[in-house]
Amino acid sequence: MADPEQQNVFSRHDHRRCRVSALREAASSCRTRGLRLTAVRERVLEILLESHRALGAYEILDRLKSEGFGGQPPIVYRALDFLVENGFVHRLERLNAFAACNHSGTGHEPMFLICQDCRRVAEAPLERLRARIDRTAEAVGFSVHSRVLEIVGQCPDCQRGPSA
Repeated sequence: MADPEQQNVFSRHDHRRCRVSALREAASSCRTRGLRLTAVRERVLEILLESHRALGAYEILDRLKSEGFGGQPPIVYRALDFLVENGFVHRLERLNAFAACNHSGTGHEPMFLICQDCRRVAEAPLERLRARIDRTAEAVGFSVHSRVLEIVGQCPDCQRGPSA
């Protein structure tokens, strides 16, 4: 399980420690699993970890381009594919964007709390709702293959408004 500070991205926390820890975990996981965390892949993950915000591929590409990694879309899409496939990043369908995983390296089905204003994303386990979802699906003869729950609202900072 991830560090409790990582679990609530909407609360004040040592963000540098959060980012460094997640990058260290990703590098360790790649070594253990025989995966290659290239400089581009690592930088894409770091960009996503910088703010806990969902970012689109082209937003990430602009950052890579400004840092000298190249400006062709396949660069970012290959890195994102690797990161999603290996559990370091999630794709948020509603936003057509990506967010770093708060529980990387573990097979899990999260739900996402997405701030409609600032696009920060908190990840929470779906475990408590899984049985209820499965029972509801079963009642109508539906076979569940995966669960993705994206909840849109306002984070505490955006609820307080610009004067906060």
